[in-house]
Amino acid sequence: MDNKGTTSSRDESYQPIIPGLPDDLAMRCLAKLSHGYHGLLEVVCSRWRSLIRSSEYACAKAQEGWSGNWLFVLTEEQIKGPWNVYDPEADRWHPLPPIPWANSNQRHLGFSCVCVAKKFLVIGGYYTPSDALGQLKKFTATNDVIQFDPFSKQWSKVASMRVARSNFACAVAHGKVYVAGGCNLSSAITLTHAEVYDPVEDRWQEIPPMSIAREDCVGFSSGGFFYVVAGTDNREEQKTAEIFDPVKGSWYSQQNFWLFFRIMPCPVTTVEDCIYIIDDWDGNNVKYWDALSGCWVNIGPVPSVRFSDISHAPKGFGFGLIGFRNDLYVIGGKVLKWEPSDGHWRNVEIVKLNVVRICKLSGRQPEWREVRSIRGSHGAVVGCAVLEE
Repeated sequence: MDNKGTTSSRDESYQPIIPGLPDDLAMRCLAKLSHGYHGLLEVVCSRWRSLIRSSEYACAKAQEGWSGNWLFVLTEEQIKGPWNVYDPEADRWHPLPPIPWANSNQRHLGFSCVCVAKKFLVIGGYYTPSDALGQLKKFTATNDVIQFDPFSKQWSKVASMRVARSNFACAVAHGKVYVAGGCNLSSAITLTHAEVYDPVEDRWQEIPPMSIAREDCVGFSSGGFFYVVAGTDNREEQKTAEIFDPVKGSWYSQQNFWLFFRIMPCPVTTVEDCIYIIDDWDGNNVKYWDALSGCWVNIGPVPSVRFSDISHAPKGFGFGLIGFRNDLYVIGGKVLKWEPSDGHWRNVEIVKLNVVRICKLSGRQPEWREVRSIRGSHGAVVGCAVLEE
């Protein structure tokens, strides 16, 4: 009698995940929902909240490869705080869990971030405190690499780079992560060194060095090649791209490729192997590289942010730029707001933005639209990457 009573009690306390559906089918239904909806699911009931946060749910999504699409963003206001992530399907932002071992009294700068093998990696850079005036103190670069798993929603450490570096070029090609250049001390010892990370083996391996040492350089991949541009104060070298061929395992140079003479790079990304930039010295025009003509072609300017108290459109800078499918995402940034007065500027103000604008590249003319603004964060973007399901 006691056993029967216990069984009956268990049956009465059982609650299905979704009434009317077997639990295995209900689990698949919930697992297909992307991460932007998880906050809403968790407030439905305690059973769902526990389920969404469980390893069982993470495994169900991982087995099917249902990672969802993630746009990772870190702005200057968040250097001490968690990353923000955007779900294009849900049109929602939410913060990532904080990195467990991060020191809240330090700022992480000079890093690179990419997505590979359905993981988000934050690579290298340096950690430094700031004094009362916000001036950065001397630093030593790190070779640490940390990864975020979109299924378990947890951070972990993976294999470290062979050489510590900050302010370096980084990109993914053929499913591997390539890094090159940068510096490893605040005394600006600029590097030619390059290496590649295999996420399957969790191992870094050296590749041939670049011919030119570059710091504050930028990297991207196109056509399966790893490009490194900018980062040198020599005008001719600045215009030259160094390109690594992973198949041949060697570098070659392309003269008169880069648009800018200045050392600091502009925002750059690729969509279906086409290279796009925002030229913040030319009216914030979006441009792409036309390989046939060997020149940069204007698409049009990033729409200006308007203010009711000034008549002109202020200049923007510090944008994040990332390609996702056939869209360009222009994220955050700043604008220099001022009023003209007798040939001078007055009431100068730097305004931090949280707007997100999308340029659809299909069709003859670009189509711009705004989506939900970054949640709880503004300003220059110091890191962004996209993970596509």
